[in-house]
Amino acid sequence: MRHVLVGLALLCSAAVQAAPTEIQFWHAMGGPLGDQVEAIAQRFNASQKDYVVATAYKGNYDETMSAAVNAFRAGKAPHVVQPHVVQVYELATANMMAAPNNVVRPVWQVMAEAGEKLDAKAFVPAVASYFSDAQGRLEALPFNSSTPMLFYNKDAFRAAKLDPDKPPKTWYEFVPTIAALKDVAGLPCGYVTSWQSWVHLENASAWHNQEFATRHNGLAGLDAKLSFNTHLMMRHISTLASWVKAEYFTPTGRRDDAEARFTTGACALLTASSSTYAELREAAKFDFGVSPLPYYDDVKGAPQNTLIGGGGLWVIGGHKKPEYQGVAKFLAYLAKPEVQADWHQKTGYVPTTLAAYELTKKSGFYDKNPGHELAIRQLLLKNPTSDSKGIRLGDFVRIRTIIDEELDQVWAFTKTPKQALDAAVERGNVVLRQFEAANRVAARHSAAAPAKKAAKPAADPGAKKK
Repeated sequence: MRHVLVGLALLCSAAVQAAPTEIQFWHAMGGPLGDQVEAIAQRFNASQKDYVVATAYKGNYDETMSAAVNAFRAGKAPHVVQPHVVQVYELATANMMAAPNNVVRPVWQVMAEAGEKLDAKAFVPAVASYFSDAQGRLEALPFNSSTPMLFYNKDAFRAAKLDPDKPPKTWYEFVPTIAALKDVAGLPCGYVTSWQSWVHLENASAWHNQEFATRHNGLAGLDAKLSFNTHLMMRHISTLASWVKAEYFTPTGRRDDAEARFTTGACALLTASSSTYAELREAAKFDFGVSPLPYYDDVKGAPQNTLIGGGGLWVIGGHKKPEYQGVAKFLAYLAKPEVQADWHQKTGYVPTTLAAYELTKKSGFYDKNPGHELAIRQLLLKNPTSDSKGIRLGDFVRIRTIIDEELDQVWAFTKTPKQALDAAVERGNVVLRQFEAANRVAARHSAAAPAKKAAKPAADPGAKKK
């Protein structure tokens, strides 16, 4: 009996030693997108026996970030689960990079310590630049990325006697197009947009290679100042305001309410995130097409390249070395071309790596789904410049809310475009100076020393899944 008990003890000990290390992955993907996240984790778990990734949906981006912050503050309190990897929207990148190493660990460092390769140059330049430090090293792993596109109702074009294969390429072409849609086809609404700041100021600036903020749009340091109140942006917002008065452009709020107006057939032209392609296809009961974001063809060098929206995966501090080995294995798995290509094809997000794009192209996927390729081609149109690599500003969510507030006053004709843009720059710069003062020492993405104090995350205005 004693020998039997000893044998059982040894078996139990071996079983304990063989138990896989658990990695907590908290994300903000609900519904079908959450199903795809879970599927990726399951495939990773099945590919090896040393680690198991446990996914947890924590709500929208802001809720997910808040949950991670609360868990970290709780420390080693009983029954508190600590995340290893957290999905964070791109607007909070500067806040995350200002956090100290005990809160956030740079992805490049975690990968290097685990002996895993992760080359930022393997990623689409306009994607990688958002999440890279001054040395070009990835602080977070790009995960779900999208860019704004033009969607148009082909059936409405036919009714308006317009060529359904020739959507407007420039903003100048919008006027005769919308006139025909309203006067000939009888549509009550010509054009709508979602995410008005993201599309019409942030991306419109990059698309025309115009500065949005100094210091390379904030990528070069915390002392950046907003500068998007340029002649071109004032002209563009003035154009949109004139369309509001002519009932050519219908403001629908600050987020993605415009998509519903498009899918019902009420509005024939929509600028929205490329990641909505699959949802629009499912909801729309008409034939629609996809086209690049319009531009002004009298601006030298335009179009340049657009910017991304979406999120990256950040590694949280405070865990044991073996757990970070598992984190590195999982992130390396996510960066594989076949994994990235599958995620891209099933979700509508752009492939974040060049290899995933080439793999998808070779598979013939774009031959059957040409709209999916336009987004990545738009990001790759030209090599990013210092004004089109990305925008990384502290408390960017607050700044975008300020921009939205000022644009809403333009659409209501209570402010001129110049008054609104000047006010948005002035108010936004106050936010930037507050963030700089609180995080001057903490900024890892500048030449500053490692942080001593964590930056409090900004509130999410209700981000969906850009």
